[in-house]
Amino acid sequence: MNLYKEVIRPFLFLGDPEKIHHLAMDSLAFTGPLLQRFAPKPDPRLERTVFGLRFPNPVGLAAGFDKNGVALPAWEGLGFGFAEIGTITARAQPGNPKPRIFRIPEYRALINRLGFNNDGCDLVASRLQRLKDSGNWPTIPVGINLGKSKVTPLAEATADYLLSFERLLHFGDYFVLNVSSPNTPGLRNLQDRPALDELLGHIQRRNTAGKPVLVKIAPDLTWEAIEEILALVEEHKIAGLIATNTTIDHSSVPESKRTQGGLSGAPLQARSTEIIRFITQHSKVPVIAVGGIMNADAALEKFDAGAALVQLYTGYIYEGPGLIGKICRALLQRG
Repeated sequence: MNLYKEVIRPFLFLGDPEKIHHLAMDSLAFTGPLLQRFAPKPDPRLERTVFGLRFPNPVGLAAGFDKNGVALPAWEGLGFGFAEIGTITARAQPGNPKPRIFRIPEYRALINRLGFNNDGCDLVASRLQRLKDSGNWPTIPVGINLGKSKVTPLAEATADYLLSFERLLHFGDYFVLNVSSPNTPGLRNLQDRPALDELLGHIQRRNTAGKPVLVKIAPDLTWEAIEEILALVEEHKIAGLIATNTTIDHSSVPESKRTQGGLSGAPLQARSTEIIRFITQHSKVPVIAVGGIMNADAALEKFDAGAALVQLYTGYIYEGPGLIGKICRALLQRG
């Protein structure tokens, strides 16, 4: 019997998705230190070293789940090999109007239009400092995903990212520039060569600590656009790419289920893998795969396409924490 899928998930899915998420985060924030004490012992055969960081296993939590870094000890306790918090913006912001998360269970998918709702870099930095001071900081790598504040004009985006980057530099093992969310107006324009060139250049010049910096890209880019991004990644010595964010292509779900926002889950699996394969065939830059990883076979597909690490979000919601162990066991069975 799968306790999560047969008992816990049906109960959780009775409620509003965002309210249930906040309830889960409150619970994980409270129980995190206890979970951390009983974290599964990592199998050394699963260890990976990617962009200079040691990952006890290659299965991580994707950005968007723990937006404000409230439950970091819990992610280690549940068996993740790394956790990425955020997206965090320079200014605190409420995000888009509710409702803004929609489940599509028959397609094992979600649509969200949250809009970078978060506490802002100053408050998150204070919270992370308290966690460090408490002695409960996780031993797994912690990534910090940064985005643009909605009120900041696109022309001032670089300064906005820099403010967050410098405020949080002390806390992240790696940083991700999120230029691909579909839920902040105009944000995806930062994937265009001139804007991305400016952003990467300024970030790397301020990156005095030499922290790995990654870029998270959209699944809706053309091959030509991805090639341009790869050229900039090489030019600016960017440590890696995260492929991919949610998609604005909703053609894989019925029209009655479509609404504004980014689609994630099983419908994104094939496109995400296709992009990972393209990147790894045209570049040596490490790729963190996210998108449609709903079971161990989908994770193995990402590794076969060339991914160095994988991240879970929608798969974690539908399959529960047991999915982490299933992926790790599948990797060990491969030898």
